[in-house]
Order: sequence, then C-alpha cells, then structure tokens
Amino acid sequence: MRSGDYESSAATVGTAVTFLLIGLGAGALLGLVLAPKTGKQFRRDLKRGYEDAKDALQDWGEEARDRVREAKERVRDVAERGGDLVDNLREKVEPMRRAVNRG
Repeated sequence: MRSGDYESSAATVGTAVTFLLIGLGAGALLGLVLAPKTGKQFRRDLKRGYEDAKDALQDWGEEARDRVREAKERVRDVAERGGDLVDNLREKVEPMRRAVNRG
C-alpha cells in the first residue's frame, strides 16, 4: 500500500464524517419542523436547542483555551530547564575546552 493511498483514505474518512454530521443536523432540524407541535412550542424548543449548542461550544472553547494554556506552560518549563541544562553543561565543558586549546 502506498502512502498516497493512505492519505487519500484519511481525507475520505474526514469528508464522510463531515457529511454525516451535516446530515444529522439537517435531519434533526427537519424532525423539529415536521413535529406536531404548535409554533410557540417549536420556537421554544428551537431556542433551547440553540442555547444548549451555544453553551456546549463555549464549554469546548474554554476547555481548548485551558489546554493551550497548560501546553504553553509545559513548553515554557521545558525551555527553562533546557536553558539551565545548557548552562550547566557549559560550566562543565569550559575547563576541558581551555585545556584542549592550550595543549
């Protein structure tokens, strides 16, 4: 199997999932429209669904921001530790470098 085939199948899966989600959303909306409810009930349900989706997106956004913030802190910690390691290594190697240059 060539890697090109793998990449195209991954793209196909992504496209299929996208269309699945679009179809589910359209089906849910169509089900609401065709449901035997009064206009007032339908608008109330539609508003509730909108608010629920909005809340879910806000929660997801907050979670994503928290994860990015945590990753940023981890990277900063690793970079600081890496800088300390380089400084320690320089201190240990410097006497050997001087000795080699003298010799």
